[in-house]
Amino acid sequence: MQGNDRSLAARAAWLSFIGGYTQEEIAQKLGLSRVKINRLIAEATEAGLVRVFVEGNDAECVALEDRIAAHWKLDFCSVSPTVGEGPLPLRTLAAAGAHYLHNVLERGEKKLIGIGHGRTLDEVVKYMPRAKRPNVRFVSLLGSLTRHAAANPFDVIHRLAEVTGAECYFMPAPFFADSMEDKKVLLGQKGLKDVFNLARAAELYVVGIGEIGAHAHMLATGMITEKELREVKLAGAVGEVLGRFLDKNGRAVHAGLNERAVGIKLEEIEGKPVVAIAGGEDKPQAIMASLESRVIKGLVTDEATAKTIVETIDAGAKAGGLQRAKR
Repeated sequence: MQGNDRSLAARAAWLSFIGGYTQEEIAQKLGLSRVKINRLIAEATEAGLVRVFVEGNDAECVALEDRIAAHWKLDFCSVSPTVGEGPLPLRTLAAAGAHYLHNVLERGEKKLIGIGHGRTLDEVVKYMPRAKRPNVRFVSLLGSLTRHAAANPFDVIHRLAEVTGAECYFMPAPFFADSMEDKKVLLGQKGLKDVFNLARAAELYVVGIGEIGAHAHMLATGMITEKELREVKLAGAVGEVLGRFLDKNGRAVHAGLNERAVGIKLEEIEGKPVVAIAGGEDKPQAIMASLESRVIKGLVTDEATAKTIVETIDAGAKAGGLQRAKR
């Protein structure tokens, strides 16, 4: 978008979303056609000049929130209506996650925030409004170097720095070390020690959740190999949080990949405010495993994912009831 068009797009979007004017009224004000105004507003939205948050939720989503929060004794659960995006509702998750993080920053209660990795968190930052946050610091919770540049967790921290102007720290180390010997050497570096100490001191942790399957994002982006994926699956893994692969009961599986992860361990943040932003067709099992770990205290997800999770809760309760009846 050229400079003049960008300026017009921003003005048109402002008149529409903030001023409440119709497109016809905006066209008259700016001396342009209604078709042109429609295009400018669409371009403003596409260019990220518009960030829309919707307060409140419908009754069905609230009911799902209550069921999930009660089952895992969460501090909160946020379920947003699914808008028909396909297997991975990135826009829904990003808008809901950005709304949550924006509110956290607006309240100004958390001065040091730990950030995980993944395409969902990356998308969340894209949806956040630009606002200077000089009193906040962000720190990455895991190694920021991967085999594939497109999967670099550092991108999330980098985007946060751009959007907020806050101090942001990333871990100058691989996501997974090649060997335990390499990991030991890395952890001995002063620069890395300082970032780890900062990460352990965070007042809030925002993380993503990875699925374990044929469409696993970590596999598709080359963050792990097919051999490594087979290893963790054979060990019983159904999901991943901060580079730690968990079984259905939320326990870290016995696998070399878990040991070679360069990042904060889940037990180090247990009992602290940890919020996961995750959803999608392939995520329910991974999300439930993460919640079973009892490390996660808050969840932001989408309606379709929440429904699947609640159906699984109900099925488990019914099966348990039948077993007790047989006895």
